[in-house]
Amino acid sequence: RIIEESKHKENSRIEIITTASKIPLEVGPEYVKAFNFLNANNVGVLHIQTREEAAKEDVLKRIELADVVMFTGGDQLRLTSILGGTKLHKKLLEKYRTEEFIYAGTSAGAAAASGIMIYQGSSQEALLKGEIKVTSGLDFIDEITVDTHFVQRGRIGRLFQAVVTNPMIMGVGLGEDTGLLITKGHRMEAIGSGLVILVDGTQIKGTNLTQVALGEPISINNLLVHVMSQNDKYDLT
Repeated sequence: RIIEESKHKENSRIEIITTASKIPLEVGPEYVKAFNFLNANNVGVLHIQTREEAAKEDVLKRIELADVVMFTGGDQLRLTSILGGTKLHKKLLEKYRTEEFIYAGTSAGAAAASGIMIYQGSSQEALLKGEIKVTSGLDFIDEITVDTHFVQRGRIGRLFQAVVTNPMIMGVGLGEDTGLLITKGHRMEAIGSGLVILVDGTQIKGTNLTQVALGEPISINNLLVHVMSQNDKYDLT
C-alpha cells in the first residue's frame, strides 16, 4: 500500500531510517529486501545514530529527494531524542506538509509519528495513575497518539490513561499485521489483517484522575471505543 500511495509507485525513492533499532545493520537490509520483492528497487538505508549525523548535508539531500521515508521498529525514545528538532526532522515535517510525501513507520516508527508519544508503561499497571509515561513525538499529526503491538500485548489500558490525561486527542491502538493510513491529516483507513482500536476521550463525563494519588487506580466515565478492521474508515474532523 505504501508503494501504491507513493508519488512514483514502484519507482519512488524510498529511504529506510533505522535509528530506533539496536540492530540497525540487520533490520535495514530486510526492509530493502521486502520492498525489492514488491518491485520497488529505488530503496536506500540511512543508519543515523547521532544528532550530528542528522544534520549532515548528504543525509539532508537524500531526505530532500525521497518520496517515502520509513522508520523501523525499536525504541521510539531513540527516535525523538536523536532526531527531534534536527535539520532532518524539520525537513521531514516540511515535506510532509507541502509535498506529495509519505511518512511510514512500524512499531516505534508508528508510535513516534504523533504529537504526543507513549514511550513507557506496563500493560498490567496501565490504569494506575502515573504509570504511563508520555512525551512529545515527531508531530506529523497532532490529533492522535499511537500505541503499537496493541492487541497482542494487551495495551488498551495504556491508551486509556494517555487519553484521559489528554482528552482532546484520539488514541489509536495498532494490532499486529495492521496499519492505519492517514491522508490529508484527518482521513483514516484501516489496512491489514488485524484490528485498529480508537479511543475517544471527548465524551468523557468524569474521572477521578485529579483526586487520586500516584499509583492508585483511575476511574473514567463514558469513554468511547471504536474497533476498525480492513477497509473501515474514520474522519477525525
